[in-house]
Amino acid sequence: MKYQIKQTNELTEQEIEHILQLWDISAWNTMKSTFFRTFFKDSEFHFLVDLQQNILAVIRLNFDFMLEISGKPYAYAEAVGLVAAQKKKGYGALLVQYFKENVTQRNRETIGFCHENLRPFYEKCDVEILYDKAKSIKENAGSEWVNAEDDDILLFHISQEKKKQLSTLSTENNAYLITKE
Repeated sequence: MKYQIKQTNELTEQEIEHILQLWDISAWNTMKSTFFRTFFKDSEFHFLVDLQQNILAVIRLNFDFMLEISGKPYAYAEAVGLVAAQKKKGYGALLVQYFKENVTQRNRETIGFCHENLRPFYEKCDVEILYDKAKSIKENAGSEWVNAEDDDILLFHISQEKKKQLSTLSTENNAYLITKE
């Protein structure tokens, strides 16, 4: 097995198809590679591959992610889309280990999110979790702000200052997801 990182424009057609199959999001199933490259242009992809270069696990690092907390913008890299080709083989956990080492070595502040049912996986992977803090993140849904669907914030690599800031999130102190127009 080998760990590798690719920029969106370095992905082959076959890799893009495989990623979309692994993600299995119905709205994206017919996405063409040119649109994929544009849609995920501010991302890089981290893989665990076998000797034949087949993807065993993938996670996307989104660089276009910002939260506004107490009126101040905070930029993070967002880890998203972790999936393994086969469950219960350890591929996802191994990829998370390599991924954490990589973002730490590069000093790239990286967070992610998960639902409560995935806590045991991330705890096993030794990822620090801010329990129930993602519920305090608001996302723009047209004309209103709605609560994020995730429960927890995952801390892959983050400064103490930003960790403290995220720890203060509550129903009285929301964060707002800022998207570029």
